[in-house]
Amino acid sequence: MAVIKRKNLAHPDEQRSSPLGTLAVMRMGSYTVGRGVLQPGFRWSTHMAPIMGVMSCPIHHFQVLVSGRFGVRMDDGEEIALEPDDLFEVPPGHDAWVIGDEPVVLLDLGGNIDALAVPSEHERVLATLLMTDIVDSTRTVAAIGDAAWKQVLADHNRIGRQEVERRGGHEVNTTGDGFLVTFSSAVGAMRAARAIREAVAETGVAIRAGIHTGEVEQTGNDIGGIAVHAVARIMALAEPGEILVSSMAAGLSEGSGLSFEERGSHEVKGIARPIEVLRLVASA
Repeated sequence: MAVIKRKNLAHPDEQRSSPLGTLAVMRMGSYTVGRGVLQPGFRWSTHMAPIMGVMSCPIHHFQVLVSGRFGVRMDDGEEIALEPDDLFEVPPGHDAWVIGDEPVVLLDLGGNIDALAVPSEHERVLATLLMTDIVDSTRTVAAIGDAAWKQVLADHNRIGRQEVERRGGHEVNTTGDGFLVTFSSAVGAMRAARAIREAVAETGVAIRAGIHTGEVEQTGNDIGGIAVHAVARIMALAEPGEILVSSMAAGLSEGSGLSFEERGSHEVKGIARPIEVLRLVASA
């Protein structure tokens, strides 16, 4: 027989403390709820990043702001100031801070709060990431119309998934007109990128692609960490039709028949050190 279950946040299952913040965690069945209290002066990138070992928060939040004012900035620059009683959802890859002199009280309802304030090194896995994007998609939609674009996008998605599966990749998510994929093989990622580029060109669109090898944090079906930000920045450097590869990924391709041209060292947002980038020019 089903029974009513009850807990009280005054007596949480777990209490965690961090600089200028406390977190009460309660678990009930498959649900996890957290209440965070953050003091004035708190900023995620200052006080939590050293604990979790990543430069921006890798957790997907679904929260209610109970009191105080709270700022959130995504890695791409989107920013919002939240007020009491706001219900909000924040994807991974963000910074956050207390606005003003009043403590912030948050209720996290999304179920991922259990990963907050926990060092993530033991949860990391090494992977090669491939990120793709259709070039000038907005302009293409305007030129050919919505109906034709839906068919183009469907063809692109079908081709992309076929080539990813053929080379052992795992689709993490789509970005609307591109993919984020993980591979256990750097060479597999590069060959998949080349195959996708050549196949979708026949549908009349061009893609750009970035490839990087690094450690990622797994959160459910999603991934986070600096490596994800790095591959996005590498892709953004690519010209239409280009596949750009980090030196880390390129170094794993020796003996494969792949060839590269150097594209220099680039300082990119959110990455502490410059990234050495190469262009994939040939493949065996």
